[in-house]
Amino acid sequence: MKKPLALALLASSLIAATSVGYAAAAAENWDNTCAKCHGADGTGSTKIGKKLKLKDYTDAKVQADLKDEDMVKAIKEGVSEGGKEKMKAFKDDLTDAEITDLVAYIRKMKK
Repeated sequence: MKKPLALALLASSLIAATSVGYAAAAAENWDNTCAKCHGADGTGSTKIGKKLKLKDYTDAKVQADLKDEDMVKAIKEGVSEGGKEKMKAFKDDLTDAEITDLVAYIRKMKK
């Protein structure tokens, strides 16, 4: 009886550790690649964010209008407007899994 309980506790611990690792990696990538422009909180209220008129990722309407595949594409390929680079491409800096995790992290910013 004690052995199944111990195995269940071990499995729960491993699942929790995996979840914490996911959150830390996405948060770290946000801090390292996105926060400078989009802000630590995703509001885009940085000097650069205001200049570029970036979207507020905490806004439910903004989130509703965004599609995951469009965010993935923007992160991978960057964003240009009027022939001018608005956001650099991160396809060489982040893996597909990191980009997917970053999109999920952005989704959690909605208030």
